[in-house]
Amino acid sequence: MIIGVLKEIKVAENRVCMTPAGVEALREHGHEVLVETQAGVSSGFSDADYVAAGATIAATAEEVYLRAEMVMHVKEPQPCEYALIRKGQIVFTYFHFAASEELTRAMIDSGSVCIAYETIVGSDGSLPLLTPMSEVAGRMAAQEAAKYAERTQGGRGILLGGVPGVQPATVLVLGGGTVGTHAAQMACGLGAKVYLLDTSLDRLRHLSEVMPKNCFPIMSSPATVRELVQEADVVIGAVLLHGAKAPKLVTREMLKTMKPGAVLVDVAIDQGGCFETSKPTTHSEPTFEVDGIVHYCVANMPGAVPLTSTVALTNATLPYAVKIADQGWQKVARNNSGIRAGLNVVAGKVTYAGVAEAFSMQYTDIEELLS
Repeated sequence: MIIGVLKEIKVAENRVCMTPAGVEALREHGHEVLVETQAGVSSGFSDADYVAAGATIAATAEEVYLRAEMVMHVKEPQPCEYALIRKGQIVFTYFHFAASEELTRAMIDSGSVCIAYETIVGSDGSLPLLTPMSEVAGRMAAQEAAKYAERTQGGRGILLGGVPGVQPATVLVLGGGTVGTHAAQMACGLGAKVYLLDTSLDRLRHLSEVMPKNCFPIMSSPATVRELVQEADVVIGAVLLHGAKAPKLVTREMLKTMKPGAVLVDVAIDQGGCFETSKPTTHSEPTFEVDGIVHYCVANMPGAVPLTSTVALTNATLPYAVKIADQGWQKVARNNSGIRAGLNVVAGKVTYAGVAEAFSMQYTDIEELLS
């Protein structure tokens, strides 16, 4: 199979979907790899590095789309790419379809096979291609919260860990999954008082056993959220519903009860955000204020640490890319239920229920297309 590695063009996105080591592994399986020129530069990988690994350098994205049977990205295709995607072409990337009806309809119209990193399921029920970026984003969420809590950045002027004789900041983390756990660990490590909310009692029991003593796992409810946002200096939104829009857990009304200069970090912004007042921001303009509350809603947080993120992402995606390339999408989908769960839009049909529900579109069971 001819596999295309595209340069990211979303604003301030510095990652690349495949390292040279990943290219070498694909070549060992007999596949040809086209890498768009300069695709890896922001992650520390030159065209020469890819050539040494066996790749062919393509001068333009148009060339990659024209020749490749499967194209790989980090972020979803941008509007300028829609017309380049061919019928039957495999597009393997983070899509987050439920957050964009425009993207969903464009991929339906393309007739392509859209395999979303974020909905592929592991044998244990985990989301193995979402996990590494969730780990990065969770840890970054605490770092960014600490930064924007500074007065010079619009925050309250509070140090997350305090100092002897001064109370630390209070951090509220909504969601005890991968993002939330890593955010809480980082905030705890900085010395903050951390409330970690989740709706699973089993998960809360586990977190109570493994988290530091300055972390307090609590059962989430609307009443609990309303109460704790009033105490919080920082709120980190880390809620994920597989392939569907994130629930709005913090309302505009709640902002009026919060401390002026408190910071909201919405890691769920790729799925629409879990704060009612959230809207996507960029690394160049990462924050905005609503009712005196600082909002950080960067939609590609791991793009700020591309070397770490690119290596972590390749570690996770490469085994799946190899399987898809070795077997083709139909055969691998029949044989691998985890990859089958990644098929979101196929041949003009929406094959992921959460996406269809988000936009009231017709849902087609992928089994109908595989039979």
